[in-house]
Amino acid sequence: MQTAPAADLVVAKFNPLYRPYLLVSIGLTMLCTIIGAPIALIWFCGVGQWWSRHYFDLLQCTLDAKALRFRKGILFQVEKTIPLENIQDVTFIEGPVLKKFQLATLKFETAGHSMGQAHDMQLTGIIDAHEFRNKIIERRDALRHGAHAPSASAVAAGEDQTALMRAMLAKLDEIAVLLRERRG
Repeated sequence: MQTAPAADLVVAKFNPLYRPYLLVSIGLTMLCTIIGAPIALIWFCGVGQWWSRHYFDLLQCTLDAKALRFRKGILFQVEKTIPLENIQDVTFIEGPVLKKFQLATLKFETAGHSMGQAHDMQLTGIIDAHEFRNKIIERRDALRHGAHAPSASAVAAGEDQTALMRAMLAKLDEIAVLLRERRG
């Protein structure tokens, strides 16, 4: 992971072992079907190697102060942006196959998420996934706490409004005194 201090941007690096993981996992999935078995031979002999290399080269994931952005795909590129305030939880997943490739998956649960929605996101292959997960949660918490704490300008604006209301109340009191004097 690299941190660019000027923009407070964290750029996630992906583990190069993610390429053979993609090749093997997709190829084995193809082998499990009757139609996919002959295609799996073509996949393992060259197409899968080409695809996994290019797919890996196009992966991007950045974390800034307000959002997490992820980009993937070759023919159909998908770019997802999740505002940090919407992230409810980040789950760290590491199974036996992922461990064999020294990989882990981060799964994001967002506010308003329900089964079948396209709002879920999984990132596999990030180097130092635990550290990246912690940075996401720290930034989310900082954003939430910052939103609840009033800023100096908001406090000053509130004080200005209070002073204005007191001045208006004083004027109303003067008008009430003048009206009483005219009646009496």
